[in-house]
Amino acid sequence: MRKTPKQLERYFKGAANHWRIAILAAVERNEGITLEGIANTLGANFKTMSQHTRALVHAGLLNKKYTGRRVSHSLSPYGKSFLKFMKTF
Repeated sequence: MRKTPKQLERYFKGAANHWRIAILAAVERNEGITLEGIANTLGANFKTMSQHTRALVHAGLLNKKYTGRRVSHSLSPYGKSFLKFMKTF
């Protein structure tokens, strides 16, 4: 099924930041990575990464899975497609 321009806008805006692109790549390399792991991997502030992962989840590019107090992250099917698309540039 084709996406509407409005739906596509949500994905593009969701990933329209260098930190968010880096987060998608980090999650691709480390399926199930925690927020702390993302911040450590990228050498970034925990709170900043929290805001960016929230935006990626809202955009439908990243999934969060809660296991007790642990929250793991994975790429959604659209996140995988979007990252593949970005690699073509």
